[in-house]
Amino acid sequence: MLIGDGESPHLLKWARMLQPRVRLYAISSRGFAPGWELLLPDAQRLALNLAPDHGGGNVALVKTLPRVGAWLAQVDADWLHAHYLTSHGTLAWAARLGWRLRAQIAGSAWGSDILVTPQRGGAWRWLTKKALRECAVTTSDSQHMTERMRELGAREVMTFPFGLEAMPKQNVKKQPWLCFANRGLEPIYRPQRVIEAFARIAGVQPDARLVVANDGSLRAALQADVATRGLADRVSFVGLLDAAAQAAHYARSTWFLSLPQSDSVSVSVLEAMAHGCVPLLSELPANRELIGDSARGLIVSDTDGALDDLPARMATLDTAKLAIANRDWVAANGLFEPHVQRFLTRLRELST
Repeated sequence: MLIGDGESPHLLKWARMLQPRVRLYAISSRGFAPGWELLLPDAQRLALNLAPDHGGGNVALVKTLPRVGAWLAQVDADWLHAHYLTSHGTLAWAARLGWRLRAQIAGSAWGSDILVTPQRGGAWRWLTKKALRECAVTTSDSQHMTERMRELGAREVMTFPFGLEAMPKQNVKKQPWLCFANRGLEPIYRPQRVIEAFARIAGVQPDARLVVANDGSLRAALQADVATRGLADRVSFVGLLDAAAQAAHYARSTWFLSLPQSDSVSVSVLEAMAHGCVPLLSELPANRELIGDSARGLIVSDTDGALDDLPARMATLDTAKLAIANRDWVAANGLFEPHVQRFLTRLRELST
């Protein structure tokens, strides 16, 4: 039983990997994105149709517990696989306790549930620790997050990237100064920092262009800021994209900007690297894991003047060689299927 946000492409990717290998059911705190109906019939899906917030404050989710518990008792799954520990993980262990379910719980951490939420106060830290302790096994996509999970009391952690289902074809010519960004337009992802970085690049490179995908609460303010800077004709806001449209932008772009204040290993960065993009990433441990000491991109620190010398640092890189190196690295380290197989093998071991 998957328990998570059925409108997220990430949960759908887990479902695509799991569906041929297990008898799969799913609970979504929101609805289900297009594509689920090809994997699971309506009888194997439960949509709660809520609107959980980005900070994990989901009282409404807890109120669905009677409905969720009754459905879980009827399905009688072997495993409840919760994605995002402090919301869906809480729902899983509360239902298991309240309805005396035989299922064990596996939990997949998504980043801010481990790296941000426990810092919000004692109650949030307790909730995170409780969710981790109730999981027989958890997954993490970076060594940095794994260490934090163990500090918080996780029993067993499997560490692997939330990688690609397949390597994309490389058949589009790169535009040398085309930049792409597709993280959420919310404060935690710092899209304002992306605009500031691009403004420095655009000031030096007249051919530089930026495409901003995704959506969020900051979109209007960002568009206004771009207009104020006189960059409206060089920055395009394209909103939410389907997988094919997003792949087309990765394929054309030379640079990928991802500058959040907190993050684990981002699937977006892996996707960009697989398409031969050179990532410009914020100074975070998980980002160091991804690109090493600037071996596969650039770390952009938050220190004064870090953006001022960014164009000069970019100009020193051989982007054609990096495109090949990044694709090779993802092919060797960033594919999802082998890790899902290993995860399922471990669940079977724990079930005996």
